[in-house]
Amino acid sequence: MFGLTEEQEQLRAAVRAFAEGEVRPFVSEWDEKSEFPHAVVKKLGAMGLMGVIFPEELGGAGMGYVEYVLAIEELSRVDGSIGIIVASHNSLCTNHIMLAGNDEQKKRWVTKLASGAWLGAWGLTEPGSGSDAGGMRTTAVKTDAGWVINGGKTFITNGTYSDCAVVLALTDKEKGTHGGVSAFLVERGMAGFRSGRKENKLGLRASDTAELIFEDCVVPEENLLGAVGGGFRDAMRVLDGGRISIAALALGMARGALDAALQYSQERRQFGKAISEFQAIQFKLATMATELDAAWLLTMRAAQMKDAGMNVTKESAMAKLFASEAACRICDEGVQIHGGYGFIKDFPAEKFYRDVKLCTIGEGTSEIQRMVIARELLRGR
Repeated sequence: MFGLTEEQEQLRAAVRAFAEGEVRPFVSEWDEKSEFPHAVVKKLGAMGLMGVIFPEELGGAGMGYVEYVLAIEELSRVDGSIGIIVASHNSLCTNHIMLAGNDEQKKRWVTKLASGAWLGAWGLTEPGSGSDAGGMRTTAVKTDAGWVINGGKTFITNGTYSDCAVVLALTDKEKGTHGGVSAFLVERGMAGFRSGRKENKLGLRASDTAELIFEDCVVPEENLLGAVGGGFRDAMRVLDGGRISIAALALGMARGALDAALQYSQERRQFGKAISEFQAIQFKLATMATELDAAWLLTMRAAQMKDAGMNVTKESAMAKLFASEAACRICDEGVQIHGGYGFIKDFPAEKFYRDVKLCTIGEGTSEIQRMVIARELLRGR
């Protein structure tokens, strides 16, 4: 049912070779220094991976979500930081413009983003507005000069180094998320727009996560994305694809953790034989592999449905929920199989363990995913 085409297999092989050659040698260094991999991001742009799901005429690779999942998975198998940089850029920032923007806006911004010439960010979350998007306080007020934005966003991937950001702001406080939120494209260099603190994180440390700050930032009328008041609705559509991204991110890190555990279990000897010969270890590996395959199937179902133009609200939430929680279990068992060596930085198990936890939080916590799934079930879909 989910067999890959020859072209998809070639893409997977190409991205894996890139990740092994261009990323793996530097993973530990980037992690220790919280160093953003500028050079690698530019190379990813040249490969077409900064615009996987966008049309060739707009600078993209002209592929679909199945190919996108494969790419994010292979990058994240080596370093989840690279996976989330690419995922956020594609599925959040650029995709919002693609879904809500007009032809002129797509030509103006998607071409730069999809080609990798620009790096994008997406601003929804605020210090007091995480799962409760209704708590948003950033405002945009219409004036003769355009829209004046004030407020701040937090936990923004690519926030320090992005060339532009799609920002959600209240344009009608009374309506709130029910018609009172609008989206704007803010470019780096606009007066009143700057990045704030860069977060010092548990994991995914080579990925930049920072604040966005707006102080009387004047945004031209032509930078409004979609209809006034339609921003929150469009953001929810964006998140349907974004949750497939996080599922793919989780898949990649889980696969990396399983690969490392398999290799280590066959090399590590105790009581005169490889620990892979012990049933306790075999059962762990079997469960890890089974959960990974189940997560992969759920994610591929959502990706194929998305490519077919179907509604994937429930399916993407299911994929994200199961893949992220399964990945956490897989990475936990990866550390356990490594024993004491799983607790030190000389082996990859501890980094997968730290990195993967974000997947149960970002783009909607596991609790939010369960709410989304239940709501869709009760609607009778």
